[in-house]
Amino acid sequence: MAETYSDETDGRLDVSGRAQIPSQIYRATLKRIRATIPYDGQASGDTVVLGELPPGAVFAFGVINATATAGASATIAIGTAESAAKYRAAAVFTTADTPTLFGKAAAVGSAADPLTAPERVIATVGTAALPTSADYMVVDLYYSGDAA
Repeated sequence: MAETYSDETDGRLDVSGRAQIPSQIYRATLKRIRATIPYDGQASGDTVVLGELPPGAVFAFGVINATATAGASATIAIGTAESAAKYRAAAVFTTADTPTLFGKAAAVGSAADPLTAPERVIATVGTAALPTSADYMVVDLYYSGDAA
């Protein structure tokens, strides 16, 4: 039976080779940034600052959960000011109390380099406004690396 290695482990699983695998992606510690967004009628085009990934971080994945839907047509993209959908393409969130994973392969795969500078992560509201209610959405961003 054939054995294939991942890009990260190919030729590097001996003791000396493991040191060549970046610590952000192999035997890394996951860290979390939590952002709670009250539903306050944020308009299409508005942004919400979720947090800041530190230098050296590598994005792993995110989770969205909410006490109520974000409406039938409001979309949420997650990324940066330069790339609004870097981590999650704009999509509706219509299932309350259901944790939903997100993360684009290009942002988390072996080609994803550690950040060289802090990166402010934002949620961008699109298509329609978020509801105005006592409900809220929680976004957890998970990353790894030597960064604090």
